[in-house]
Order: sequence, then structure tokens, then C-alpha cells
Amino acid sequence: MGEIKTGSETASELIDKIQSRKAKICVIGLGYVGLPLAVEFGKASFPVVGLERDRSKVAALEIGQSYIGDVSSETVTELVAENRFFPTTDSSQLATADVAIICVPTPLRKTKEPDISYILAAAEEIKKYLHRGQLIILESTTYPGTTDEVLLPMLEETGLKIDEDFFLAFSPERVDPGNSYYNTSNIPKVVGGVTRLSTEVARLVYASIVEKVHPVSCAKVAETTKLLENTFRSVNIGLVNEIAQLCRALDIDTWEVIEAAATKPFGFMPFYPGPGLGGHCIPLDPHYLSWKARLHGFEARFIGLAEEVNSQMPDFVVHLIMDALNERRKAVNGSNILILGVAYKKDVNDTRESPALSIIEKLCKKGAIVSFIDPHVLRLEVAGKELESKELTSDALQRCDCAVIVTNHSAFDYQMIVDNSPMVIDTRNATRRVNVKNNNVVRL
Repeated sequence: MGEIKTGSETASELIDKIQSRKAKICVIGLGYVGLPLAVEFGKASFPVVGLERDRSKVAALEIGQSYIGDVSSETVTELVAENRFFPTTDSSQLATADVAIICVPTPLRKTKEPDISYILAAAEEIKKYLHRGQLIILESTTYPGTTDEVLLPMLEETGLKIDEDFFLAFSPERVDPGNSYYNTSNIPKVVGGVTRLSTEVARLVYASIVEKVHPVSCAKVAETTKLLENTFRSVNIGLVNEIAQLCRALDIDTWEVIEAAATKPFGFMPFYPGPGLGGHCIPLDPHYLSWKARLHGFEARFIGLAEEVNSQMPDFVVHLIMDALNERRKAVNGSNILILGVAYKKDVNDTRESPALSIIEKLCKKGAIVSFIDPHVLRLEVAGKELESKELTSDALQRCDCAVIVTNHSAFDYQMIVDNSPMVIDTRNATRRVNVKNNNVVRL
């Protein structure tokens, strides 16, 4: 790689370290975003420190055990053994880090306003050890302006100056847990710095591990890019969820309609209905954008409407269950309801914001006896109860009054489910290729 002229001695020194793979990378937060990122830098021969508050996670990684499905224990074992990855709870490691990348959660408060307390806590630790020649990158999803308006003033309180002493950028995470094709290395990376020089330095860091890096003009553009991506999905899922309810009222097969529309080679992109939104991004990120919009006197109506439709889907599923039981002269009160899949998406063990939690809680309040089966989730605390996953057996299915497919895990035998269940509510179209003999399947 040729020499890059920056006009900054500080930048040139850091760039030399990046290009020679001698830059020490510190990833703050070793969850679904941070751990895969740290591993990629380690595989690229960078010295990597993983900073994590949860001591149990650090202890697991130290002995080579991965708790993230997309990262193998074998890879962790190899990187730790070769001293290319050092998991720790010791934030003083930031004192010698050349690059610090923040990958912490950004949940919503009960008022559905942004909660950036984890970002602020990470920034405070960085601030303690900020030094000349350091690059700080925020990956956590947040509202536009966080990097410029919150992080930059905090860091400059140390007396160090942007571009002269340190560099600051935002690069949105685009992790898709459970995706067997797209991963950290082949998902294009958007990067926006608070200055052009910060953008360039951050671009070079990611170019070391990612196939394609797309620089943008500023951090605000990069922050808004992530929010647009997930708001786009939320709004379109909201649309198709409403279409699903309409089709049911008109006695039309929603899934057949979508399949037919998807044959159009332009102007249409298929989205699919479901029991509700889940995960750490789509249910939360649009609120960050609409909250920022309200501060500027703008009401994001599409975002609000989509959230309203999507949040009502667990209720819609519960009503489907009640109607199906009613047709068999059964009340939901006292009925045995078996939930199949409680993770927020197929083939992962993450239950954050999973619609299954809301469905179970609503059924319990109506007096149903609820149990669940999920090969990826062994225990679940919901509605004040701690439930344990059962085994998927013909006996378990035959003893329930209704089986509800909430998460379409690949491990489920759907023919067995349909053959042995008195009634199946399929919220994911998982039984589309199954031979249904007893007319006992109700699809969303």
C-alpha cells in the first residue's frame, strides 16, 4: 500500500501502524457486534484487546469458549493461544490502544427515548486514557449528532484536539446474527468521521478486515444511514403485516400474494409478515430517528404508524389462537398452548424484544397453560415465571391443545409438528411445504 499524505504527523504515525498491522485495537463490548469484530481484527494479525464488563463472558473467552453463534470456539481458542486476542475487564488497556471501537448496547427507555448511557460510560473510560495518536470509533446505533455533539466535546475536555491529537468517527454495525453468508468481512462498511482526516484514518482501519468500505462526508450521515436501513425494514414489515391482516379478512392467502408479487423483476422487494418485531435493531432504531426528528419539530408519521402496526402483531396472533380454539369448542383459559421457538429470529439464541415474550405473557394473562420448545434457548423468564424448554416429541405435541410456530428454526421437523398437533398456528409460513391432511394449520 502506497504512502498516504495527510499533512498530519499524528495521522501519518497512526496510519503506519495500521498498515503494518501493529496498531493495537481495543473493542469495547463483546456482544453480537463486538466479538465478531474483535475476532476479525485478530485474524488479520492485529493485536486485539476485548474490553467487557461481564466477567463471565471474559472467563469463557479466556478458555476459548464462544457464546456467540457466529464465532467458533476454535477460532477464539486459536487467537487467545497466539496472543492475538486478549479479553479483559481492565479498562486501563485503553492507555496503550491505538484504536478504540465502541460496540455497546443502545436500548430505549420506558418512554421510548434513546438511552445512550452505555455509550457515555464507554466514552468516560476512553476519556481517562485518551492520548495522542488514538482513533475512536463508535459503532453502536444512535441518533444523528451523537458523535459530533456528545463524544467530541467529551474527548476535547482532556485538552487534546481533533486531528491534531486524536481522531473520531462513526461506523454503523451491520451484523445479521445467524446469517451463514454475510459476516463482518464481506458486509460493506460505511464510515463517517467528524473530520475528513478522521474519516480517512477510520476507513484504513476497516479496509484491513472488510472487503469494501464506503466513506461518507460526515459522522451524521453515517449515523443516519444505519437508522434509514432499519427504518426501511420496519416500515415495510409494518406494511406487509397490515396486508396480512387485510388478506385474512378477505380470505386470501397472504403468502401466495407475496410470492406472486415477487416475480416482478423491478419495483418490488418482498417482505414477509410475522408475529412481531424482535432483536436489538429493528424494534428500537426507528425510535432514535423519530426522537431526533421531534426535537427539530418534525413528526415522522410513517415510523410511528409502522411501530403501531408491528407492536399489535402479538395481539393479532393471540386472537388467531383464540379463534382456532373456539372453532374446536375450547376456551383459551385452561388450554395447553405450546410455543415453538422463542428466539427473535430463526437459528439464533437471542430473545431480545422477541414477540414470543409478549405472546406468552398475553396468553398467561388469559389463563392459558403455556410451555415452549426452542433448541437454541434452554430457559426463559416471562410473565413472572421461569420456563424450561421441552423436547420436541410426538407426545408433547399430542398433549397440547394448540402449537404456535413463532420462530421457524431449521431444527424443527414441521411435518412431525403438523402430523401430531391438534391445531397449529403458523406465523412464519414454515409449514408451506408440509403435507397437511387434517386441515389443522392456520397461517398468518
